[in-house]
Amino acid sequence: MGLPDGTRRPEEQRLGPVIRRREQVQPGTTDQRLLDTEGDSEWVHTDPWRVMRIQSEFVEGFGALAELPGAIAVFGSARTPAGSAEYEAGVRLGGALVDAGFAVITGGGPGAMEAANKGAREARGISVGLGIELPFEQGLNPHVDIGVNFRYFFVRKTMFVKYAQGFVVLPGGLGTLDELFEALTLVQTRKVTRFPIVLFGTEYWGGLVDWLRNTVVAQGKASEKDLLLFHVTDDVEEAVALVTKETGN
Repeated sequence: MGLPDGTRRPEEQRLGPVIRRREQVQPGTTDQRLLDTEGDSEWVHTDPWRVMRIQSEFVEGFGALAELPGAIAVFGSARTPAGSAEYEAGVRLGGALVDAGFAVITGGGPGAMEAANKGAREARGISVGLGIELPFEQGLNPHVDIGVNFRYFFVRKTMFVKYAQGFVVLPGGLGTLDELFEALTLVQTRKVTRFPIVLFGTEYWGGLVDWLRNTVVAQGKASEKDLLLFHVTDDVEEAVALVTKETGN
């Protein structure tokens, strides 16, 4: 599988611990090759070996993050422009979380993720980035102090939930929504407990909250109490207070 239509081949590609540049950049990703069912029956012979690679990713992730103090994961769009109000809110949020005693974990990319990592670094806290191999990935942002690059989304998601005590979700796109709803599902099904989820930006998230209340809950697809699984705010201090209160810090 090649790059998406209109996507320029990147100058640098991170494949787990391996870096490829220029003409050595490969089309597609490890996730694509794992999930692609087209082709001959070669997968019968190769998939068992993929298990070893998946295992190694878990080992590397656990080894790098096991000694982290309490941490909060901050999610948001990679397309948030530097210097924008959303970006500056991310910087303030990263710094405030450090001041409250947390390490800050992001997806390690640009935009809102970079902002939170920058705030954490400038506050002299622990700034963590969990990157992912993508055809258009730009690599870890320069404000990450501890960085781990993953091949598989499901391994990376495990690291976020295992090593973060809560999520603060800045305005973002499909990847941000994916992380948000997975966290909500884990809390709803009690796979994780005492896990605060804060949506930052009432104007941005208001339409989604209204849809959940007026459509999903109204039609019986979720219960009214599920709306209590998250909080919405425009205030950095309130966001930090919410995660601090619910995590017991």
